[in-house]
Amino acid sequence: MKSLYYLLYVILGVIIGYLFKQFIGLRRLNSLEKKTRERIEKSRQEAKDLILSAKDKAVSIIEEAQKEEKEIKNELRKLENRLLSKEESLEKEESIFRSKKDSLTGEIKKMEEERKRLDNLKEEKVKELEKITKLSPEEARKELFKQMSDIHQEEIFSLLKKYEQEKRDILEKKGAEIISTSIQKIARSTVSELTTSLVSLPNEEIKGKIIGREGRNIRTLERLTGVDIIVDETPQSITISSFDPVRRETAKITLEKLIKDGRIQPAKIEEKYEETKEEMKQKIKEIGENAAYEVGILDLPSDILSLLGKLYFRTSYGQNVLEHSIEVALFSESIASELGLDAEVAKKAGFLHDIGKAVSEETSGSHVEIGRRILKKYGIDDKIIKAMESHHEEYPFSIPEAYVVAAADILSTARPGARRDTLENYLKRLKDLEDIAKSFKGVKDAYAISGGRELRIFVNPEQLDDFGALSLAKNIATKIQSELSYPGEIKVDVVREIRAVEYAR
Repeated sequence: MKSLYYLLYVILGVIIGYLFKQFIGLRRLNSLEKKTRERIEKSRQEAKDLILSAKDKAVSIIEEAQKEEKEIKNELRKLENRLLSKEESLEKEESIFRSKKDSLTGEIKKMEEERKRLDNLKEEKVKELEKITKLSPEEARKELFKQMSDIHQEEIFSLLKKYEQEKRDILEKKGAEIISTSIQKIARSTVSELTTSLVSLPNEEIKGKIIGREGRNIRTLERLTGVDIIVDETPQSITISSFDPVRRETAKITLEKLIKDGRIQPAKIEEKYEETKEEMKQKIKEIGENAAYEVGILDLPSDILSLLGKLYFRTSYGQNVLEHSIEVALFSESIASELGLDAEVAKKAGFLHDIGKAVSEETSGSHVEIGRRILKKYGIDDKIIKAMESHHEEYPFSIPEAYVVAAADILSTARPGARRDTLENYLKRLKDLEDIAKSFKGVKDAYAISGGRELRIFVNPEQLDDFGALSLAKNIATKIQSELSYPGEIKVDVVREIRAVEYAR
């Protein structure tokens, strides 16, 4: 029975619970429907508001567009009115232009008719003149010109002469101004080279060492250097004499080295001489570099600078050739600047114009031709070569700078004290003496010493024996007598020296 009551309670509880759940669910459903209806209503209201707002905006946009359209139409109407006004103005101008054109056409027609009438009248007058004078127009023109020339010939010549003289005076005045300005800008000293050098000695006893036993040291030194060493009564000094400045300087430096070393004997003399020869090569290059730096030319090849350095030891009529080249370069630059020409080309051409003299004794041809070959070999600008090749008029003046270099060359050589013809003749005679000796077979070296009163010749002992040396001396003396003019007498001294060398091992 109890279990039956318990089952009934359970069933009742389930039914009550189910009914309660249905009640709760129904309430929730009603609440959800209510919220849904409220949301739908709210959405509808918002939609209505949006539609109303959109309508308002659309109306505003339409009104704005209509307003802009109205303004655009007004602008177009104004523009149309302006165009119509312009068109009317152009039509009026066109009408005026047509009227003027018609008027000018009429004037041109009238002028053409008048020209034809004048041409006809001219032909008639010419025919009348031909009948009267019996001359053609060409003959009449020539006759008239001849008569006018005869009448005014003297006056024309006088005027031409006057104009020519005025132009010449102006040119001469301008030329004198340019030359004087250039000379004033470049004030260089003019120093003539001598033919002797003095070597100072620390004491008188050293003279004996220099001479050596039986004079062997001084003979060796003279043979190697090709100079004349004079040891006289002058206190604490020895004189080196030679017309060749390179030999003289080489001998001087060699002697100074020997004096400083203190050991003076043939082997040491040869050693110091070879050292000095190498030093002289470097010194010559440095001289060329310094000269180029002085004139402001810094792009010359090294070999060209060495050749320029050699010019320091060359003279032309007593004038140092390198100093002369520097002067010509500076004069050329100054004159070219005054004339508005290429000053750099003129300067370089003036600096290099005598470079052929550096090797003219070793190569055949004039120094101008030798110089041209040297400059072409080292790729110097063709304009510079053209400017330097005409300074002795061996080549035509092909560019204006060539005249400048020629004028600068004359300015440098014509300066007071720049050249001495007597010294140049003396040096040329010494050079000719050496050339005569070297022209004979078997001659190794030849040196003119003692002011040209002695010609010392060294021969190859393998090519000439003692009798050949005697015959050579006589032949050279005979050739000197027949080809050269000289005061007094010249001693021809032929030296044949045999040296035997062996090594002990």
